[in-house]
Amino acid sequence: MNNILIKSATLIFPDHDKHGQIVDVWIDNGIIKDISLHGEKTYEQVTVIDGKNQYLAPGFFDMNANFGEPGLESKETLSSGCAAAVAGGFTGVAVQPNTNPALHSKGEIALVVNLSKDNLVSVYPVGAISKDRAGNDLAELYDMKLAGAVAFSNGNKSVQQAGLMSRALLYSKGFGGLVLSYAEDSSIANNAKMNEGIMSTYLGMKGNPNLAEELMVTRDLYLADYNDAPIHFSTISTRGSVELIRRAKRKGLKVTCDVAAHHLVLTDELVAEFDSNYKVNPPLRTLDDIEALKEGLQDGTIDAIVSQHTPHEIEFKKVEFEIAKNGIISLQTVFPLLLKAGLSLELIVQKLAINPRKILRLALPTLQIGDNANLVLFNPTESWTFDLNTNNSLSVNSPFYNTTLTGKVNLVVNNKKIYVV
Repeated sequence: MNNILIKSATLIFPDHDKHGQIVDVWIDNGIIKDISLHGEKTYEQVTVIDGKNQYLAPGFFDMNANFGEPGLESKETLSSGCAAAVAGGFTGVAVQPNTNPALHSKGEIALVVNLSKDNLVSVYPVGAISKDRAGNDLAELYDMKLAGAVAFSNGNKSVQQAGLMSRALLYSKGFGGLVLSYAEDSSIANNAKMNEGIMSTYLGMKGNPNLAEELMVTRDLYLADYNDAPIHFSTISTRGSVELIRRAKRKGLKVTCDVAAHHLVLTDELVAEFDSNYKVNPPLRTLDDIEALKEGLQDGTIDAIVSQHTPHEIEFKKVEFEIAKNGIISLQTVFPLLLKAGLSLELIVQKLAINPRKILRLALPTLQIGDNANLVLFNPTESWTFDLNTNNSLSVNSPFYNTTLTGKVNLVVNNKKIYVV
């Protein structure tokens, strides 16, 4: 099915002259051959994809996905992670350095780049800020950049040493690198299991306060300002963090940030059943925090939305809540969750397809004759069941497993390859 006509789809493509209109798009071997208003032209000898009541947009891009390869392939391989990504509408993913060994030198970065070649989903490795992600010594940032790293992060281990973070910001600034900060003061979070608040008190569980995140956001904003360097905050989750970043943007700091999709719909009250699939980090917060995050998306304080896809083997999740690992698989559920959160389709496309690429300085998908197609076709009202038959991840740690979701991806095109449900 290399010669297709996507017929009668509504285009959501910012800055395109046919944005918001119903179009027919002809794609042959992954190349845009023609784009016209619906019914304006006729096409012969093509496979027709009915886009009625569906929307055609740039392929989604995830800035925060965890794949296990290298070293943790039983959680997720690059191949299975890409399969989950494409089913969720993603044509690009930035993979975190939470592997074994960590992605902390040019060797590991080159390995990921080479293993993920010729895939429909373009994979972009994120190099570790510190060697082994231990937070002590600066990793080979420039060498990793040359090998293909698009940014630098310590993954799910926040950099506790202010001096190390400051050097990372200053050094990467010199060659156009970007540091991603996962903001958590470990001395305040203190290995807590859930959000600190009414629910943690009720359950008698150690809580991780908003303060742990906000202290680190404050510190890293000061460091970025001092070094006149750009910084991006990954998976912010509190009202205070939103306000701190909002103020920093008003002051002119080079700061961007993202939020995980599940933090827009799930609250800490769900932990009451001790289902470890609700155990994530940052922890699920309160309804007040959710409202602040949505406000941040609307006013531009929060630039992007991510999956924070974190697969685990069953033995790490089907245990007591206290000892279960943090994280859920989420690449295939991001779009339905954003619809559930009440976000408009245009806002979703902006935060999930356009802005992530802008932040990482990657080329934006275009839709002109002769271009390589980079597209997703989705139906926001179609329901589907996330279960054994539809899950493409190797893992099943999701609170939405075996549930019906609304918002379905039906076609993805990228790298001259086509995925059709």
